Amino acid sequence: MKFENVLAEVNGFGRFQLRTILLTVIPRVTLPFHFLLNNFIAVIPCHHCNISSLDDGGVFRNLSQAERLVVSIPLEADGTPNSCQMFAEPQYHLLLNSSNMTDLPTVPCQNGWVYDNSTFKSSLATEWDLVCDKRRVNRATATIFFMGVMLGAAVFGYLSDRFGRKTTLLVSYVTTTFFGFASAFSYNFTMFAVMRFFTGFGLSGISIITIVLSIEWVDIKHRTAVGVLTSMDWSVSTALLPVVAYFVNDWRYLTATATTPLFLAMICWWWLPESARWLISNGKVNSAHFYLSKCAKVNGREQSMADIKPETLSKVILVENENRKYSYLDLVRTPKMRRLALLTGIVWFGVACTYYGISLNVSGFGVNIYLTQFIYGAIELPAKAFVFFTLNKIGRRLSQTGTLVMTGLCIFCNMFVPRDNAMFQTSVGALGKMFAEASFTTVFLYTTELYPTVMRQNGLGYCSFMARVGVSVSPLIMLLEEVWGHLPSTIFSLVAVAAGLSASLLPETQNIRLPETIEDVEHTRRRSISTSDEKSQP
Repeated sequence: MKFENVLAEVNGFGRFQLRTILLTVIPRVTLPFHFLLNNFIAVIPCHHCNISSLDDGGVFRNLSQAERLVVSIPLEADGTPNSCQMFAEPQYHLLLNSSNMTDLPTVPCQNGWVYDNSTFKSSLATEWDLVCDKRRVNRATATIFFMGVMLGAAVFGYLSDRFGRKTTLLVSYVTTTFFGFASAFSYNFTMFAVMRFFTGFGLSGISIITIVLSIEWVDIKHRTAVGVLTSMDWSVSTALLPVVAYFVNDWRYLTATATTPLFLAMICWWWLPESARWLISNGKVNSAHFYLSKCAKVNGREQSMADIKPETLSKVILVENENRKYSYLDLVRTPKMRRLALLTGIVWFGVACTYYGISLNVSGFGVNIYLTQFIYGAIELPAKAFVFFTLNKIGRRLSQTGTLVMTGLCIFCNMFVPRDNAMFQTSVGALGKMFAEASFTTVFLYTTELYPTVMRQNGLGYCSFMARVGVSVSPLIMLLEEVWGHLPSTIFSLVAVAAGLSASLLPETQNIRLPETIEDVEHTRRRSISTSDEKSQP
């Protein structure tokens, strides 16, 4: 008897599984909220120098606000006030001839800045004057956050395989909630940067544990549906974020609002089951029997567990040594695991690098930031439908390879679209983003099916780490446009194709039972096409 046989007895896709998936969706809402939060909290509104220091108590005081700007702030080439410079003293002659500004002495802003708060009530830039010379510091907030995500992927991947999915998930809930709210109440930028780092650290655990916990409770037939549907919350929440940000336009309140769903998630955590696969793999057969019995009861299959005793479960997953503790070193100790780690690492790096590369490269839609962000979320929904169809029809390997190669092809083709044809360029860019999102949806499901239960979270943690390396490298690649305009697009295209070719070397996992041990990976697994086949197998 295999675990899939037991799962078939208690119903591998019933009310119990649907409830588990729903309970993991609640915390997952916070993922795109925080991952894309920088688009709103780090925005730099229009600004100019505070010119109150030029008030000499005479003529200046009698001028209108528009006239004060004319005599105090030099103009840019497009006629807008300079954001970082002001005249050393009022230039009253500009009231008569504002076109003659050559050789007038200017100085950096002496008394801070005045910001346009019509769109955003406050942001990091307005709170701590992260503009002009400090503009790069403002941009660094996203990098700091993703460094936390990168470290969290490695740590929570290990902890989840060591101490269990459910316990580690609670730790990630508490970590994210504490540091998320601490970010909102930060009193200086240094404190904010540190708090955002640890917020990303905690969020990484939510990202990788929830998807694994959902899939480990589902039968073979419904794994594709669960993998795709679980990722739907990202796209829906991406489209929901600009709506929330429109009404909550203060960065502190917005950061706190993005973290709030975790309070409900912590309450719902009590009803989440531990992974029965993980429990059996670690010799905790009594606890596994308890959760399987609960699953059978909720799914209306109570009689099915009458003949299955805890002792029987110990033979369901054969582990050489129940006391063995697995670590990241086990990714490279055996030949096929080593090959799997190398190929999945390359695929995840390529998927993340090109996804964020396209997000940075797609030109704006000519609308405000809220509508642009909404469209970015909405165009991902067709990608989900597309990948759901391909995963069932052509399998995981071809879906992963095809979406990555098509992503690279879209980026490559966009290089040859004339700049003045903005509509066509945006359409090709959006199509590329759809394929990139499809590849991201596929890679989560595919990787979960490739790694064995005893190493699943370690494997996903390592892959997520590689993905964050790709995210971090993506902005640096964009800077290469100073060398040659098409160099970033060329690199992104090559990375996508290389990742696609790497994916083509991975084994197919469609209709194949999940591997439980490293030994299962090292030896070819048998196909399990249907429930009836499962029941007939020894």
